[in-house]
Amino acid sequence: MSTARSHHTASALIDGTVLVAGRTTYGEVYDPSTGIWKNTTGVITLRYLHTASTLANGAILVAGGNYGGYALGSTEIYG
Repeated sequence: MSTARSHHTASALIDGTVLVAGRTTYGEVYDPSTGIWKNTTGVITLRYLHTASTLANGAILVAGGNYGGYALGSTEIYG
């Protein structure tokens, strides 16, 4: 990872990579076959203590969480 994180999520993607999201305004995707991390594109909501769920189409739904002591009611989809 390019940035240390806590209270984040790690979600397996259908292509074998792993999406890590939380505590920054970007996610990171890890490819275990190469050992390389890449930042996701697009701005995301800074959040932590959220959930991440894999949808039937392989996308990841990131929902809720916290930022600055306030609960978030927003969602984002990756993929």
